[in-house]
Amino acid sequence: MAETGASPLPPTPPAHSPLSRAEHFVWLTARVLEQRRFAYHFLGGTADAVETALAAYRNEDDGYGHALEPDLRGPVSQPLHTGYALRVLDSIGRCGGQRVERVCRYLTSVSTLDGALPAIRPSQRGYPTAPFVPIVDDPPSDLLATGPVVGLLHRNEVWHAWLFRATDFCWQAVESLQKSHPYEVEAAVAFLDSAPDRPRAEAAADRLGRMVREQRLAVLDPQRLDAYPVSPGYGPGEHHFPYDFARTPRSLSRAWFTDEEMARSLDFLAGEQRKDGGWPIRWRQWAPGTALECRPMVTIEALRTLKAYGRTIA
Repeated sequence: MAETGASPLPPTPPAHSPLSRAEHFVWLTARVLEQRRFAYHFLGGTADAVETALAAYRNEDDGYGHALEPDLRGPVSQPLHTGYALRVLDSIGRCGGQRVERVCRYLTSVSTLDGALPAIRPSQRGYPTAPFVPIVDDPPSDLLATGPVVGLLHRNEVWHAWLFRATDFCWQAVESLQKSHPYEVEAAVAFLDSAPDRPRAEAAADRLGRMVREQRLAVLDPQRLDAYPVSPGYGPGEHHFPYDFARTPRSLSRAWFTDEEMARSLDFLAGEQRKDGGWPIRWRQWAPGTALECRPMVTIEALRTLKAYGRTIA
């Protein structure tokens, strides 16, 4: 057999486990980055391999592009791409040092006047983009783009001048939320779970949890999906579940749901694995290639969530 240069991996899990079925799906369909991420999280692969794959998406401005976030095509750096890159680095314990210092310089360069991040900068114009992603000349600050980035930088004890005003923006945005939608709440949770002021974060999370239940933003009974409205602008069937808000039992949002509600949602998540081994995407699909790239990403996160809650995957 020809030498591939790849690191040897542990034996494949039992033939019909959720993990082995997902592994087959990932090797069949995923980008190199997701293949390396899957190997790191579930097969004993290395963080170096993940970081090497991620580096292919980095640009000279120290942001990330090249459709790292599949719904934004083209080479240009965007905050959403860069936020995803930081989440990958965080997941492998590499969110620190000079690499993140350079990323923070990029974030500073693309920030709005109030020091936060826009979702999409005008440089995206001219490249294929999901039709539900607006591109405007003067994009506003966006909690969806800013909250997760600020949260993970705090979690990794990264201190940079950019963080001060961005943190202030997140507090103001989170504490002023009244009528919201699931993605915005999830971004707020990503910030609150690692915000330095813990009493303030716990109080804000408690208020958000009541809002989520009052506005029926989370499906509490997967057998009654019709009883939970899909938020305006979302795709048909784009529901969100307790596990979407509380990705791990340590999240502040875990307290929003009873044990029974969380167990039902995790049962539903486990049952969503398709015959091909992958999990489906629930948002609007607009191009075959992007849907194919997104499914391995969703599959990895589904397995990580199930594993975090102690569910058997192998």
